[in-house]
Amino acid sequence: MDLHDIQRGVLSGRPSPYAATYLLFRVDDPAHGRELIRHCAGVVTSAADTPLGHTWISVALTHEGLKALGVPQHSLESMAWEFQQGMAARAGALGDVGPSAPQHWEAPLGSPDVHVVLVALAPDQQRLQVAIDRARPAYEHLPGITAIWRQDCYALPTETEHFGYRDGISHPAVDGSNVPASNPLEKPLAAGEFVLGYPDELGGTQVTDPPVLGRNGSYVAFRKLHQDVAAFRRLLAAETTDAAGRELLAAKLMGRWRSGAPLALAPEHDDPVLGADRQRNNAFGYADDDPDGFVTPGSCHIRRANPRDSAVAGEVRLHRMIRRGTAYGPPLPDGTLDDDGVDRGLMFAFVGAHLGRQFEFAQTQWLNDGVAFGCGDARDPIAATGDGPGDYTIPQRPVRRKLHDLPLFVTTRGGEYAFLPSISALRWLARPTD
Repeated sequence: MDLHDIQRGVLSGRPSPYAATYLLFRVDDPAHGRELIRHCAGVVTSAADTPLGHTWISVALTHEGLKALGVPQHSLESMAWEFQQGMAARAGALGDVGPSAPQHWEAPLGSPDVHVVLVALAPDQQRLQVAIDRARPAYEHLPGITAIWRQDCYALPTETEHFGYRDGISHPAVDGSNVPASNPLEKPLAAGEFVLGYPDELGGTQVTDPPVLGRNGSYVAFRKLHQDVAAFRRLLAAETTDAAGRELLAAKLMGRWRSGAPLALAPEHDDPVLGADRQRNNAFGYADDDPDGFVTPGSCHIRRANPRDSAVAGEVRLHRMIRRGTAYGPPLPDGTLDDDGVDRGLMFAFVGAHLGRQFEFAQTQWLNDGVAFGCGDARDPIAATGDGPGDYTIPQRPVRRKLHDLPLFVTTRGGEYAFLPSISALRWLARPTD
């Protein structure tokens, strides 16, 4: 892989702890838009470079953003059709209905005004501000560029999200990237699964017109997801009688204890040492030891998000993606069961070369439906979107346990499909047009 041409945000893991900021821009003048991209091409860090202080900037553009720069129609039509439609137009298929429907999204997410997405990331707020200041001249002094939205995020040293689980554990290895897999049992995936211009698992290679636009770039699905932490805590409290029971139920819903230790390796009790051990906490499968889900329920979150070697419909390797999650909003105080009205949740970024068979497939077939896991229409108990309550079954002997009328704990507050161009593509996009 040409790592010097690939944006670092595509392949590289993030430091811990870290702070991040998402900035959205509207381009009202194509020449100023190209000047913005020209400046960004100079501050983006490549996958081959060692970022200064683990700080870097990524730049992505929506379909509307490429149009605003004056990219020719034939070039736009050579890109993924889901990208051309945009996430808001795909809402029905993605389960973004009811309270998650685009008409309820946070403005301007999902609108034609979102053109450029700039993400800055650093180990702390001070270095994050330095990174933002590096990009600031590109948009503060161009009247044809308008900053329209900002979301500040963070990852704690505990690496936990608002429901209390250690996050960011599992990521695939990409052949030729020099980034190791978190699961040593998983064979590296073909580079073309994540980056355009390389053969994928099926032997195909995605190209655009012209090739420079797409090669070494990736698609990304950005989503802002509100988490109803109080409702999640109330469920655990209502269905259990003591703290040990609450933690076991939480583990059965997620597939991991909140420390990060997987049920597959710690089936009866939490093991915080295992949970914090990056060499061991993701090294497991299901096919040999737990095909029927008596240890790790087949419908739990981590088994749905990555079935690994489970017997499910389809080929799991064709639906893998790189996932980045970052918390926003203050934590709900420990022990609180009532909602305080404060917005909190996760900013997600799903990176891959195939929006349809990676992000959209996982969202529709694995998270929002249970047929592939023998669970009928049961949804993911943690991360599904949709409308109305659902059920959840925990296999156990002699009688399975079934939870009824689970509320939805996650609501989509907005999202965008965008494209992370290569550094050479950013320079191509910044060139004057005829």
